Amino acid sequence: GRLKSADTAMYHAKEQGRHNFLFFKQAMNDALIERLNLETRLRKAIEHREFSLYYQPRMDIISGKISGTAALIRWNHPENGIVLPDKFLPLAEETGLIIPICDWVLNTAVRQNSAWQKSGALSVRMSVSINLSDHQFRQGNFIDVIEKALAATGLPSQYLELAITENIIMKNAEATIKLFHQLKDMGIRISMDNFGTGYSSFNYLKRFPLDIIKIDRSFIKDATHKQEDAAIVRAIIAMAHAMKLKVIAEGVETKPQLDFLRSEGCDEAQVYLIREPLPAEKALEFLRGSGQKAIKYNFSKHAL
Repeated sequence: GRLKSADTAMYHAKEQGRHNFLFFKQAMNDALIERLNLETRLRKAIEHREFSLYYQPRMDIISGKISGTAALIRWNHPENGIVLPDKFLPLAEETGLIIPICDWVLNTAVRQNSAWQKSGALSVRMSVSINLSDHQFRQGNFIDVIEKALAATGLPSQYLELAITENIIMKNAEATIKLFHQLKDMGIRISMDNFGTGYSSFNYLKRFPLDIIKIDRSFIKDATHKQEDAAIVRAIIAMAHAMKLKVIAEGVETKPQLDFLRSEGCDEAQVYLIREPLPAEKALEFLRGSGQKAIKYNFSKHAL
């Protein structure tokens, strides 16, 4: 009735910030029902293990050789097929369901990389990168979860890379620095994802024991035809190298972009430069075939 409509309007007003009010509209109720249905379906997906990992190869820009992989989650929805993470991870973050999902990603990626290495299928050992959630990172037992995942599979810690956003880094910086040092002492590599899109203080940045900075794809996209974006990319590479950090470009899709990044000394490239994300079996087939040879470029017309 009216009370339920008022409650729905209040919910939407809160979503838009404080000191705000909205009149109830039927679309609000429809959106809320859709959200609740998705949450219920997502809980079932966790229970029934409807997720899988796809792997995005990463290449060394200078040599053209594969340097590692990034693990990306997909939801194998029974009715809708493959669902990309941007369609369900935001809700998982809001509801706290992100913790069991991210723990599954961690354990699955570590187990898969360990299996690849133990099988001898790869000519070189490659690291796997996984994205961390703020909720997962703030768990009191986070270090224990990492240690157990590595111990259960026997994967050496140097072959695990944790990708963390600027927002996570800047929340409670002192505690984050302490946690970073614990991870570094374990031998795990840490990368800052989507660099340049947040509000990091360079004063704080120099205090974080990072290994890698990933330049956000939005800058790479326009770097070859907009001077401002080219200048930003150039500055990030120079700054990172001055701090002895490796630089990875996200979203490289054209040869001019690759040539520009090579000329500026960028270290690695990820996302659709060489292959779209692949399920584990096909990823292994590609990684085995590429070996330590310089691969041929397969530029895609479409980004993820």
